[in-house]
Amino acid sequence: MLQDKDRIYTNLYGFESFSLKDAQKRGDWDKTASFIKKGADWIINEVKASGLRGRGGAGFPTGLKWSFMPKDSGKPHYLVINADESEPGTCKDRDILRNEPHKLVEGALLAGFAMGAHAAYIYVRGEFYNEASALNVAIKEAYDAGLLGKNAAKSGWDFDVYVHRGAGAYICGEETALIESLEGKKGQPRNKPPFPAMAGLYSCPTTVNNVETIASVPEILRRGGAWFAGLGADEKNTGTKLFCISGHVDNPCNVEEEMGIPLKELIEKHCGGVRGGWDNLLAVIPGGSSTPLLPKDVCDDIKMDFDSLRNAGSGLGTAGVIVMDKSTDIVYAIARLSMFYMHESCGQCTPCREGSGWLWRMMMRMVDGKATIDEIDQLYDVTKEIEGHTICALGDAAAWPVQGLIRHFRPELERRIMEYRKQAAFAA
Repeated sequence: MLQDKDRIYTNLYGFESFSLKDAQKRGDWDKTASFIKKGADWIINEVKASGLRGRGGAGFPTGLKWSFMPKDSGKPHYLVINADESEPGTCKDRDILRNEPHKLVEGALLAGFAMGAHAAYIYVRGEFYNEASALNVAIKEAYDAGLLGKNAAKSGWDFDVYVHRGAGAYICGEETALIESLEGKKGQPRNKPPFPAMAGLYSCPTTVNNVETIASVPEILRRGGAWFAGLGADEKNTGTKLFCISGHVDNPCNVEEEMGIPLKELIEKHCGGVRGGWDNLLAVIPGGSSTPLLPKDVCDDIKMDFDSLRNAGSGLGTAGVIVMDKSTDIVYAIARLSMFYMHESCGQCTPCREGSGWLWRMMMRMVDGKATIDEIDQLYDVTKEIEGHTICALGDAAAWPVQGLIRHFRPELERRIMEYRKQAAFAA
């Protein structure tokens, strides 16, 4: 378990004010100018040494991503922060925006300098009204204190931060769709290449990072990359991570824990365990709604890190842990997710636009058992026609929950079909 001294987010629950004065008491905005004076290469190398991987779901090494930004492009550079937290089951960035906004603002300055950016745009989910309000207050406080704007934090670097509120479209969580939305266009993903690092916001070099990723940077620099690298499961899964546990647990919560903590320990130590005891567990979605579920026998020993979950046929994603006990109608639960992805598809790619609808309609047949056994394989084939055939990962996100259901709960699908057939024959 993570020791209190190693926590980055000390006001995650909002027991204290998010104001600049209180944030500084907790250690924010300390030595910021000295980090900038050490140079961009030093900051990037420290982030690389920490092993920090993107906390938005993809898990790409952050320092490496920053190093892709061109040094002399002749164009303005931009940092875009993705605060469009729309993944069902995930609620971590929201608490940072609410209770630790200065960590994000300070991190934006440091990350922006490292990439040669003089401006950061924070794209906030439209429904996050109070969170956007808190963030705007924090930004105003930073400007008033000379921490942003001209000669930000007396570092010699000019830096501005802008907040943009989205309109509530899930697809705008995809980095290029987010950029399109920022530019005032319809939120639809762009074909890649070119990648945002070459041609992003306003066709200028741009890096898009998640809120938790950026907010972690100041503390990593203050304590050193080696400190962060010393936490976690191994050299590829380092540091701390915010986990959001919901569903059939006694005490749903958000908690900062060490990367690689066993799932069972995470649930039992922080959530009071599964409702009805661990043996009442049916399945867990480990990384937000888009990641394939894991049955209880896998959950007994699985560790919560990128590689362990990938090897188990799922993913850490956003670490939005959704716990389902044996009272869950597992088929209907996945059917609801299929409906969500059908609804949120932007419609640009045919496999996703048409396929997500097919998935939902076939899943609803499975819920009632009004299908045939061979339709299970047909359903799986539809998911494979969607997965990997779209511009962005929404198609994959629609396919993976269904694939997980078929992989681990095929007997339940077959049981429902046979039961419906028996009832139909009896009625006849």
